[in-house]
Amino acid sequence: MTELSDLYTYSSALGDSENDAGIFRVEMGAAGPTFHWSDGMFRLHGYQRGEVVPSMELIFAHKHPDDRERCEEILGQVSMTGGFFCMYHRIVDARGRIRRVLTSGEAILGADGSVAAFEGVTVDLSRTLQRETEQTAREAVEGATATRTVIDQARGILMGQLKLGSDDAFQMLVSTSSHRNVKLVVVAAELVQLANSPEARIYLDRAVRAISLTGRADRTGGRRAG
Repeated sequence: MTELSDLYTYSSALGDSENDAGIFRVEMGAAGPTFHWSDGMFRLHGYQRGEVVPSMELIFAHKHPDDRERCEEILGQVSMTGGFFCMYHRIVDARGRIRRVLTSGEAILGADGSVAAFEGVTVDLSRTLQRETEQTAREAVEGATATRTVIDQARGILMGQLKLGSDDAFQMLVSTSSHRNVKLVVVAAELVQLANSPEARIYLDRAVRAISLTGRADRTGGRRAG
């Protein structure tokens, strides 16, 4: 069986660490298909070269049950028409581990117009997806922490400028956010930015006064409504 070399890969999430990947080729003949796998294809399925003989039965046995039918449909279609195919799906390797992979390839037509071969690559995206999910979660936590910090700073500014308690200062920020139809953190960030700029002192005073008037109007309106 012809041995295929593995391919080079790059993932922005993994940096210098490559994705697990493999190359495959299936030659269609009168006696049935002949499979050629790179070492990477064996590893993706949880084997070492020589432990199993690649076959369609083996391939589909390792497809995740929820993905198997759709993968069969796509390969069945290109088996009749030829052309390129690409599938993001899951495989369950020999150790029971679920790998999220992208398989891309081509069904190549022969001189008689029928499919003579399949060839392509399978790339394991599991670690990339995990790394990006972890990064997104970290950024969400950092963003939430930064948001709370800015709001707390703005609340402190109002408490100092207007001699308010913490709850009253926060409610004034909320009222201003509602009246301006902008996010609370935007109102807070504007106030903090003015406070951090010595040249903007007059604008800070105006902003605090406007927030104070809005908050007091809301409280007065609330008492009247009650």
